[in-house]
Amino acid sequence: MLVTCWSAKGGTGCSVIAASLALTWSRAGHDVLLVDLGGDLPAVLGLPEPPGAGLTDWLRAGPDVPADGLARLEVEAGPRLALVSRGGADLDDGGRLAVLAGLLASASRPVVVDAGVVADDSALVPLVAEARHALLVTRPCFLALKRLSTSSVRPNGVVLVSEPGRALGRADVEEVAGAPVVAEVAADPAVARAVDAGLLSSRLPRLLERSLRPVVR
Repeated sequence: MLVTCWSAKGGTGCSVIAASLALTWSRAGHDVLLVDLGGDLPAVLGLPEPPGAGLTDWLRAGPDVPADGLARLEVEAGPRLALVSRGGADLDDGGRLAVLAGLLASASRPVVVDAGVVADDSALVPLVAEARHALLVTRPCFLALKRLSTSSVRPNGVVLVSEPGRALGRADVEEVAGAPVVAEVAADPAVARAVDAGLLSSRLPRLLERSLRPVVR
């Protein structure tokens, strides 16, 4: 099962949601692969940047890469959780992101991708199109919803990071996204503290885990 977390605008918490979703799934007893195309997941999980090649290097290697080349990039990120890091090269896929999307969609274990910001002209669109759960991660932010309203990239579910005092709410987000809110996560200072301390992986805040459980059922 492929789950792609993406956003229409930066600063929504997409990487934290992707990491937390993968952690929630692994804690439920599943082997999970977490794929980093945003570049921040090692830091979010409190891990050092994995040495050597990353996903961007696999994409650049072309069709002659060994069949198990992608699996060789995996590093342990926690119990039952593997991570493929972004790598240091530019995201120049040569059309291989569609191949990657197909591989991940056919995997026998849950795969969570942090795709970061995805716009109409993004090479990452296939990872949204192939996902069983194409999850838009957004705040009830006018600028984010305005950008989404002009985009042809559409989610089939929304993870809403709710904030007190916003003029917009759940109904507004669902109307613009054309998709239901499948999880609503409160903007919680405890999450920021866990990330800042490098403890998200070992001390995933319970409120965040509970909020994401409906997605992993």
